[in-house]
Amino acid sequence: MEQAVLTTESQLIQQAIMILLEKLGTTDTNRFLSLKSSQRLDSVLRHQAWQKTLDKDDFFDEVF
Repeated sequence: MEQAVLTTESQLIQQAIMILLEKLGTTDTNRFLSLKSSQRLDSVLRHQAWQKTLDKDDFFDEVF
């Protein structure tokens, strides 16, 4: 049985970006990488909106 060798996180990221550049080109690779940050911002905004409606005392009573 062959033993697998794991790459470091930075090597994995570098290889993935190189593959994206090769297959998609510079523009589409940049667009793809930008999608992640947009979705992250949306989840942060959703969380902030949820926090604004939250009553701290009710929340703590429910959790604890």
